Amino acid sequence: MSDEMTPLFERLDLLLEREREILLSGRLGDLPALAEEKEELLARLSGLDAQDRDGLGALQGKAVRNQELLDTALRGIRAVANRVNAARRLHRQIETYDRHGQRTVVVLPDSTVEKRA
Repeated sequence: MSDEMTPLFERLDLLLEREREILLSGRLGDLPALAEEKEELLARLSGLDAQDRDGLGALQGKAVRNQELLDTALRGIRAVANRVNAARRLHRQIETYDRHGQRTVVVLPDSTVEKRA
């Protein structure tokens, strides 16, 4: 790796570590702040020659690790959204079975009862 690439690799390494910390702490709202810097660093990496590419192995491993963390976080968010939607459906309809074993969906009327504290 050439000496001029060392600072670039170090900056990207630090960025990937910050990204990991954000993902592990669940502060996904902080990720967009890293995006511009990450794009700039990755654009600079695209012009590397073969000699400089040798140092990318560790960085690639960290990037893959972070992508797996992000994918896991997104799966968790989707699971929560599905669970919330299922809970909402429970308040609007009930699935039951008739005497012939056929599933029936009973839509509940909107509640007009006034609730007071």
